[in-house]
Amino acid sequence: MNFKKEELYFIPLGGAEQFGVNLNVYGYQGKWLAIDCGLGFADEHFPGIDILLPDPKFIEDRRKDLVGMIITHAHEDHIGAVAHLWTRFRCPLYATPFTAAILRMKLGERKECRDAEIIEVSPNKTINLKPFKVTFTPVSHSVPETAALFIETDAGNILHSGDWNLDPQPTIGAPTDPEPFKKFGEKGVLAYIGDSTNAEVEGTSGSETDVEKGLSALFKECEGRIAITMFASNIGRLKSICLAANENGRQVALMGRSLHRMTAAARECGYLKDVLQFVSDEDVGYLPDDKVVMVLTGSQGEARAQLARIARGDHQEISFKRGDTVIFSARPIPGNEREIIAVKNNLAATKVRVISPRDTKHCIHVSGHPARDEITQMFQWLKPQCVVAVHGERSMLEAHAALALDCQVPTAIVPNNGSVIRLSPGTPQIIDHVETGILAVEPGRIIDANHQAIVQRRKLQYSGAVHATLVMNARGDLVSDAQVSTVGLVDPDDKDGQKFEDDILDEIEDILADMTREELRDDNFVMEEMRIGIRRFVQHKLSIKPKTSVHLVRV
Repeated sequence: MNFKKEELYFIPLGGAEQFGVNLNVYGYQGKWLAIDCGLGFADEHFPGIDILLPDPKFIEDRRKDLVGMIITHAHEDHIGAVAHLWTRFRCPLYATPFTAAILRMKLGERKECRDAEIIEVSPNKTINLKPFKVTFTPVSHSVPETAALFIETDAGNILHSGDWNLDPQPTIGAPTDPEPFKKFGEKGVLAYIGDSTNAEVEGTSGSETDVEKGLSALFKECEGRIAITMFASNIGRLKSICLAANENGRQVALMGRSLHRMTAAARECGYLKDVLQFVSDEDVGYLPDDKVVMVLTGSQGEARAQLARIARGDHQEISFKRGDTVIFSARPIPGNEREIIAVKNNLAATKVRVISPRDTKHCIHVSGHPARDEITQMFQWLKPQCVVAVHGERSMLEAHAALALDCQVPTAIVPNNGSVIRLSPGTPQIIDHVETGILAVEPGRIIDANHQAIVQRRKLQYSGAVHATLVMNARGDLVSDAQVSTVGLVDPDDKDGQKFEDDILDEIEDILADMTREELRDDNFVMEEMRIGIRRFVQHKLSIKPKTSVHLVRV
């Protein structure tokens, strides 16, 4: 596509169709500004993959014109991909002090990223990344120093919301101040690019102070050990837990590397000063059951997180028992329900009391994202000419856009990842589409989410595999018995499984017997006929079409 210098563009490269993998770019006068670079969690459609990333190829191809990347806050779906991808765009990174502290930790763990330039921007400060002037405006959220971005250009002004809510009494930080938004609205807002997560939820998101009170009341009802799981980056929730534990005479232990990392950054930036020191993992076992609260990673059912390991009985030091209570102080991210249920089932098998937000009258979780009344309030402050719904699944984006039109916003746009939105001149609209996609993180490499390795693994999940090896001479005679192995079809160690593989060997001999001498000397012909024949035989026997491979060795 030919991008015109006089036109102002917005392109969501990730996060406009799903949770996570947020990556957004603005273009104007031949320059580009990137906002956020987050990860997502893989599901069963990506066997062997835990983490997904946005594909940064669009900005990688334009990195000489990339003026910088701004990270709005320290949640993994906005910050988690930076360390994986920074070497592909190598631009300065701008963030508030707490977010910058998390960036330094993440990038410092990777040798290739240690020369990254991280520039701290204090809340309410403005930076000039020509042709973009950006003001970091504080908003309340579940992680400290979250910023909405006022982006000013000669072609029009934009409010990029990031994640936010209107919590009237956050436990960390101040409530969202309406005055900067009203003043920006008076300047004229061309477009509001906004968080859609709770656009289907009536009312308001609630207050973290209510969670503190609810947890304290719930803790009073618990007699044994308490374990509570949450997002590691939710520093406000961690403070609520600590205050509730203190009110009930309990000490708090953190379990999980990401919790320790986030807490260290919070203390470095002056937060959690009124929270007592945490009990070490090693000392938890020496405390009476009614004197401890363990804060664990794993609220989304992650297999390697602390909660899942303990629930499976894989943890070396901690195990749950009857009388313990496990509290889920988080809501499931869509797509993670199956993994969370698996963890809860393991807990139930050990007679542990499991409490989720819907299981109790007490308030033990509030969302960090705005519900409909809060979004409406933002529209009233800003009076935008256009709303572009991002950050959420399609139904959420549609609900956000419909709410905007109900609030008399002239234009509302629901993009896909890669939609090229021309914000000005003229009425904002989608005018084109650029190629974008998702990357998958393996232990030793990053590959395209549509890589054939993943496609083949996915097929193996449902169809199994047959591998056959033939050793033949130049005339086409077998010089030794064919070898067959199967995966995911039968139990090769029992009698029926062994007979099934013997039947495949008989089928191989029959297929070879039907070939002419000339055909037997053609490697490609033999391998392809054998592949088709074995696959057809298995389908006839099991009604399954397995992944079939044939190796032919000539001697």
